[in-house]
Amino acid sequence: MILSKHDRIVFAGDSVTDMGSVNPVGEGFMEELGRSYVHVVDALLSAVYPDLYIQVTNSGVSGNNSRDLLNRFDRDVLNLNPDWISICIGINDVWRQFDCPSIPHRHVSLEEYERNMESMISRAVEKAKGVFVMTPYYMEPNPADTMRARMEEYCDVCRRLAKKYGATLIDLQKIFADYCTVRHSTYVAWDRVHPNQTGATLIALAFLKEIGFEIGF
Repeated sequence: MILSKHDRIVFAGDSVTDMGSVNPVGEGFMEELGRSYVHVVDALLSAVYPDLYIQVTNSGVSGNNSRDLLNRFDRDVLNLNPDWISICIGINDVWRQFDCPSIPHRHVSLEEYERNMESMISRAVEKAKGVFVMTPYYMEPNPADTMRARMEEYCDVCRRLAKKYGATLIDLQKIFADYCTVRHSTYVAWDRVHPNQTGATLIALAFLKEIGFEIGF
């Protein structure tokens, strides 16, 4: 596994990351860490690698878009001196275009999203040992659906920037799309966005796979 003793992982994002964590930064006990994939990652690392004492930090804030995260990126991510940084943002950038179409200041265009993401990723790779970029997603099995198609454009930004800056891409849109060929999206997220514990575990397992996590017993 690529993590070392006392490494700190900071997970930055929106409600998918937050899920009841202490804002703006939560860590330690579950009441502070929340109940998202971040908690699952922390629990599995603590159970399987108890000797490493990995510090897992939840810097997710519900309702954030990439503009919001960029505005607090120094305070809630870089200034925490993380060894590893994970960025999962973009769902609200797209969603607000559909549930708040008459409030344009809540929308984040594709062009702005790319600027925001590039600013965060470029600074993160200078700060940390490694950076993980998780794509936004919409658990709609029909790729021609208007919101799903728009989300793919934002996912493509993540795919392109991860490659450009040598970050590790975790393609959540593909992971959930593949899962939903077997089970309906309501099994993992009632609104096709906010994952239950099964959905959170899928995200956690995708992250753990990228760091070389092994059960070991």
